[in-house]
Amino acid sequence: MAKLYFYYASMNAGKSTNLLQADFNYRERGMATMLWTAAFDGRGEHHAIASRIGLGADAHRFDDATDLWTAVTTSHGAAPLSCVLIDEAQFLSPQQVWQCARVADFASIPVLCFGLRTDFKGQLFPGSATLLGIADELVELKAVCHCGRKATMNLRVDAEGQAIHEGDQTLIGGNERYVALCRMHFAMARNGWSPLKTD
Repeated sequence: MAKLYFYYASMNAGKSTNLLQADFNYRERGMATMLWTAAFDGRGEHHAIASRIGLGADAHRFDDATDLWTAVTTSHGAAPLSCVLIDEAQFLSPQQVWQCARVADFASIPVLCFGLRTDFKGQLFPGSATLLGIADELVELKAVCHCGRKATMNLRVDAEGQAIHEGDQTLIGGNERYVALCRMHFAMARNGWSPLKTD
């Protein structure tokens, strides 16, 4: 039976790398896949999905209006799909997460979602909250804080490395804008400690 998977982590844990490796594994065995990522994440110059270690792949783009059930089953009807892989899954709407579950349950196509669990305030993204609630399999990918502990939080910082406390939940950026920290150092940073310091 096909399942809905949620692979979650903080920034810099290798989510896109893991997605691209899974995609490669399917394709190496002659199985067709369908890749998706958020439409407003335009960071990749050449690929829709790009990892920090240089891997990349083209992908379909989803926005709030995308009906994933219709898009996936239409493609599957034209040429059978073995797997659907979704990067930046935290940006799925709750309705789209349910569409992914429908793809797994009624079209019998595994759906592998990769994304952040929480935002820069430590609050769940709506898509991630729904995935945590209904996914068949939850897999935490590990990132490391500068102290060596597991990084579970995503701190948004300004140009001087100071924590930003307010703003929109979604603000695309990489290492220049976010720092992956353990919960302790996240709390310290939100109270004035700079995560760019080494002590």
